[in-house]
Amino acid sequence: MSTTSNLSNSVRGRYVNEYIQGAMSRRVYDMFCYPISEDKEVMQRASSITVPFLSEMGISAQTIDETADINPQILRDTTASLTPTSRGDAIQDSEKLLLQSYTDYGAARFRKLGENMTATLEALNIDTSLAGNVVMRAAARASLDAGTSGHRLSDADFFEAGNMLKELGCPEVTAEDGSAVPDGYIAVMHPDAYYDLLSGGNVISIAQYQDKSIWINGELGSLNGFRIVASPFAKVFGGAGADNGSNADTTLSNAENAMQTEITVAANTNISSGRYLTIGTEETGSTFYPENERVKHSSTSGTDITVVGRGPGGGLKYDHASGESVRNADSVYPVLFGGPKSVAKAYAMDIGEFGEIVGPNRDGILEQFVNLGWKWYGGYSIINENWLVRGEFSSSLDA
Repeated sequence: MSTTSNLSNSVRGRYVNEYIQGAMSRRVYDMFCYPISEDKEVMQRASSITVPFLSEMGISAQTIDETADINPQILRDTTASLTPTSRGDAIQDSEKLLLQSYTDYGAARFRKLGENMTATLEALNIDTSLAGNVVMRAAARASLDAGTSGHRLSDADFFEAGNMLKELGCPEVTAEDGSAVPDGYIAVMHPDAYYDLLSGGNVISIAQYQDKSIWINGELGSLNGFRIVASPFAKVFGGAGADNGSNADTTLSNAENAMQTEITVAANTNISSGRYLTIGTEETGSTFYPENERVKHSSTSGTDITVVGRGPGGGLKYDHASGESVRNADSVYPVLFGGPKSVAKAYAMDIGEFGEIVGPNRDGILEQFVNLGWKWYGGYSIINENWLVRGEFSSSLDA
């Protein structure tokens, strides 16, 4: 008789597909990366991976003399480094749970691992990609105001960013024959920033008088050579902009768990004002907090606040410690402009570019525990600062 024991590879094969599906669902900033593969043992032993560069030759003003030789130029070199690291996590279940479970938990945990792997690597990538030195914004991050039209994303910003990348030497994508590829650059943004791009400047005029599908379908596609990617998984600096006119700035007075729909704050002053409440540490610089989250206020009972969040069941997505900040300030929406080779990504070839699933493995004296995890070795680096531009904008939707 065939059972799940003697056909375990078939059962697991389906689950591994669930893992890959979860892994691919949130890849956003990875499109800026070009891979540099290395052996896992090299990454474990080495403190960094070095990428060499040669200087450009100067413009020659020499003529060719019949009797004297020319003076050859001297090339110089420099290097950039990428520091590899590792990431991994796991789920442990009891054998009894898996035997008695009447839901699709066995498959769902593979999906959750895939989502966790991608979210973790995206956060690692964001720590690099959005920390570049080339920045364009109308005001300091903390002053970007949802009510100020000049602080929002417009078509003019695409020309400014595109001209800057070209001026600074960011390579454009070319076909195999060397010809230019249309839309060879990429612009990644949150849909809230994309809304202002569609609603203002020349774009709305074109939509009104030439191509109504731009507004009706919300599909601009590309602008000034940038392929536009508007994703809800794009980074948002929640509550990092200008204070709301009815400012709420308090803290959690209790530790709150993922999936909760009610939080307790120290003070409820103006807590119902503004579009979202941001829970977590304000991102004022290049240190990012991937578990910050924005929630929608629903109702207030004293200092107990009912919220709607992004987590399963409409609650919180992450755990939050007592004392974490709760603010209703305007959010800031970074737009990353660059090309598909703007960020270097190293990964262990024997583990894979997107990580490797480990298990299910049994543990315990009676093998009564089932472990399932993932692991990844690699790292990200901006090799050339002149190949990325970070724009920072407010959104009228927060006004």
